[in-house]
Amino acid sequence: MKNNKKNNYVSKDKLGNNFTHKQIVETDEEKIKNDKDIKEKNTSSKNIILSIKNASYRYSDAEDDDYALRDVSFDFESGKMYAIKGRSGTGKTTLLSLISGLERCTEGEIIFDKKSLNSMNLDKYRNSDIGIVFQSYNLLPFMTSAENIILSMDVSGLKIKNKKEKAIELMEKVGLKETYADRKVLRLSGGEQQRVAIARSLSYNPKMIIADEPTGNLDKQTETEILEIFKKLAHEENKCVIIVTHSQNVCDTVDVIYDLKKSK
Repeated sequence: MKNNKKNNYVSKDKLGNNFTHKQIVETDEEKIKNDKDIKEKNTSSKNIILSIKNASYRYSDAEDDDYALRDVSFDFESGKMYAIKGRSGTGKTTLLSLISGLERCTEGEIIFDKKSLNSMNLDKYRNSDIGIVFQSYNLLPFMTSAENIILSMDVSGLKIKNKKEKAIELMEKVGLKETYADRKVLRLSGGEQQRVAIARSLSYNPKMIIADEPTGNLDKQTETEILEIFKKLAHEENKCVIIVTHSQNVCDTVDVIYDLKKSK
């Protein structure tokens, strides 16, 4: 983990503000309450949007002690950009499936916006709360750029008067001109397709963006440009951006790195 910030909270008396000098004796109950209040204040200030709590996953046909992912605990905050890295077989894809709600934890749980995924409608969660970006883009090639984005709006049930206008607005946000709106996806470069995929993931304004090796098929210059888009989404639009990656360039760009180790 990097870019950790120290807690700068300082009590009023240490700042030199005027106060009445008198002896205050806390009872045990008052101390417990005050400690709890301070803990809750510090926790809320972190703005945690996703918590993975002792999550494990084992395939139904696997041996009892054969886990694809075991006892993982991570926290993710809004307004930050994260990288999840690890060697092959450490469970990155499995963790991504759990975060995306495609699989449920065998043990432990995942909390999104103070709600357990175990109790949520996962289709609604995927179609409105989180946006997913894939390495292979996963765009429909027979559709135009705008049509791919509009389709995502339709699936999420988004009520917008002029969806094409909104699609163009999202494309411009990720660096694509309006002239690309009516262009078939197959006529776009890899970097342009990934920009459309990011715009599609933003079509219903999700709180969190999850990206699976989003720059794996791109050259270094295009990778840097795509990472700048993700960085702006985190730092300027307060979204939580989580990228599963092998790229050192990604790791150098993000705020926090989580390194998965192979389950024992």
